[in-house]
Amino acid sequence: MQRKMKVLFVCLANIDRSPTAEEMFKGRADLEVMSAGISTVSGRQLTVETVDWADKIFVMEREQVDYIEALVPGASSKTFVLDIPDIYPRNHPKLRTLLKERVTPLLP
Repeated sequence: MQRKMKVLFVCLANIDRSPTAEEMFKGRADLEVMSAGISTVSGRQLTVETVDWADKIFVMEREQVDYIEALVPGASSKTFVLDIPDIYPRNHPKLRTLLKERVTPLLP
């Protein structure tokens, strides 16, 4: 059996965007999926271990790449910017559409 790709979704507070993405993609048999936030008030805060765990990291905004790179130098090479602003509530149809359109082509 082939090893599952480990995918991490990151947003600011791990409240709306990244948990929505985690829920959407966790059902795929070929993926292990997790989400985290960069804020100290995040439900699940991003850590060095979480970054190291991931094969691919999807961030919602460009600034999150800078945070990840400062946390784990070199991690930006496995990080992809989705350009999804923090204006959608969790599971909003438009958010789900944007995630599907922007993430799916970058997965196996």
